[in-house]
Amino acid sequence: MANFSTFFIVALSTFSSTYAFKTSFVGRSALGSSGKALSSSQLNMKTIAVFGASGLTASECVYQALQNGDSVVGLTRNPANLVIPKGSGGDKAGQSMADSPKLTLIGGDVTKMEDVEKVFENPVDGVVVALGGKTSDVGDTMLTDGTNNVIQAMKAKDIKRLSVVTSIGAGDSENQAPFFFRVLMMTAMKKIFIDKNNQERVVADSGLEYCIIRPGGLTVDPPTGVINVIDGEAGSIARADVAQFCLDAITVDDFPYIGKTPCISSVGGTSWVKDRSAKARGEEA
Repeated sequence: MANFSTFFIVALSTFSSTYAFKTSFVGRSALGSSGKALSSSQLNMKTIAVFGASGLTASECVYQALQNGDSVVGLTRNPANLVIPKGSGGDKAGQSMADSPKLTLIGGDVTKMEDVEKVFENPVDGVVVALGGKTSDVGDTMLTDGTNNVIQAMKAKDIKRLSVVTSIGAGDSENQAPFFFRVLMMTAMKKIFIDKNNQERVVADSGLEYCIIRPGGLTVDPPTGVINVIDGEAGSIARADVAQFCLDAITVDDFPYIGKTPCISSVGGTSWVKDRSAKARGEEA
């Protein structure tokens, strides 16, 4: 298989019961056709809001957006937890991003409208919602309530583009999750999936230019640059690749999955088990 840069989103061309269709999409690249770096004006730099900014996937969105030259406004309950992620960060992983001149980090609660409104005090071009946390810590309806607040604040400011990270198994994608994950959805993860499903309905009814992103099994591996949009059973995917998809959804004018709910995986095959270990969360080598 050819080597693709991390700025490419592609789908495997192999047809099987897993890959019921193929798609190819070229995202925003920092290189022009000549291979030379583009200027800020050529790239049309954005200001991106990220909710849940210190989370594993959201921090990838923050870091990659900053690396792209964009400005970021992040909201998180725990600002001190925002560090350069392992996936994209390489040997810089674990270092603070707080000193970035293009990052504005706000400590707050997405379920409180007054905190959400702080994010939009200055112009914002697009929004990523990548919320997380155990329901025992954040409540049974945090995803729905928080996302609804974000949507209302976006409408008040006439902001259109929104990408929301949910999960494989949410909505009508239940059968795309592996069997053992579906068991978890009906047992240990039942409350969180009720909230995810309600969150998706709020987004779908918003009238915004949204993309609901349903990743397969998440890892903290380096980005592969390969993202498969699939109809069949999902495999694993690096959070770094999910972040690239999220950012393209709000920065690329003709992004092909606006108003859709793509299930995505990468090069990890179609079999995975929910990994709750510290290593899977990037907490140990």
